[in-house]
Amino acid sequence: MGALRISLTDRCNLRCRYCMPEEEYAWLPREDLLTFEEIERLTEVFVSLGADKVRLTGGEPLLRRDLPELVRRLAGLPGVKDLAMTTNGVLLARHAEHLREAGLHRLTISLDTLRPDRFTELTRRGTYPDVMAGIHAAVATGLTDLKIDTVVMRGVNEDELADLVEFGKKMSAEVRFIEYMDVGGATGWTPEKVFSRKEILETLAREYGPVEELRKTDVAPADRFQLPDGTVFGIISSTTQPFCATCDRSRLTADGMWLRCLYAMTGTDLRAPLRAGASPDELRELITGTWQQRRDRGAVDRVGQRARGQQVFVSVETLKRDPHLEMHTRGG
Repeated sequence: MGALRISLTDRCNLRCRYCMPEEEYAWLPREDLLTFEEIERLTEVFVSLGADKVRLTGGEPLLRRDLPELVRRLAGLPGVKDLAMTTNGVLLARHAEHLREAGLHRLTISLDTLRPDRFTELTRRGTYPDVMAGIHAAVATGLTDLKIDTVVMRGVNEDELADLVEFGKKMSAEVRFIEYMDVGGATGWTPEKVFSRKEILETLAREYGPVEELRKTDVAPADRFQLPDGTVFGIISSTTQPFCATCDRSRLTADGMWLRCLYAMTGTDLRAPLRAGASPDELRELITGTWQQRRDRGAVDRVGQRARGQQVFVSVETLKRDPHLEMHTRGG
């Protein structure tokens, strides 16, 4: 257990079509959301079990009020070697300086297009200028190790790969291309929309020349590559080349449901025992026992299901009954 992703809210201020394709959603009750103190206590337990990398996600984490205070709490925990956050950047301009001062180590910004009209079509919101302002603010503030995550979809934005690489160069950010995944409520997903790792590499090789794969030194989801000019980019290929065997990540939803896999259909409720007064030792025992029995291979299972022609995304009716199955609830 090396990495813990903590969702701070299931709410988002964008409506990206691959993540939130429906018009209406069942939201988590606000009284069920973990408080900052509860998040800190659970993080301490996970860190004591070896989770030294913590990432704050959502929904959109910057919608959580007083977020720098939580960052300060978590950054101060002994054993947290890497505290990162993933954001869509809409609110980043007003928060970047406070996050850096609070102790945030790294920042990833989701950005699927550099074209304002396409951004509006993808997200159903006209906040492209705010995202650009947020990225520039992060750079000006001195938040280092900046990454830009792009979900690549055939017929949507695969024609922007080189443009995004060039933008990453200007921002001193590493771009990571993500294959379109059929997770949770991705009810518009089809195999035909997947622009694969192989195709991404071929596209960039045509533009830049030979692409070199870099030796992997960790179990992070992205494989990293280098262009002839030294520019490094990454590819997360969960759909065509799953990496389940080396995955060391788990997820904590905003209301305390612990998931061992992005594709998991069920999880373990940690909020209930925490609020019932469970001690750190009791929580450690629960987490350790569950983790040791972990057999999750969600992405690998998906490959087999698709090969058999099975529909694998979750129906809208099921999503309304259990919002934990939504991508925006489990933190991507």
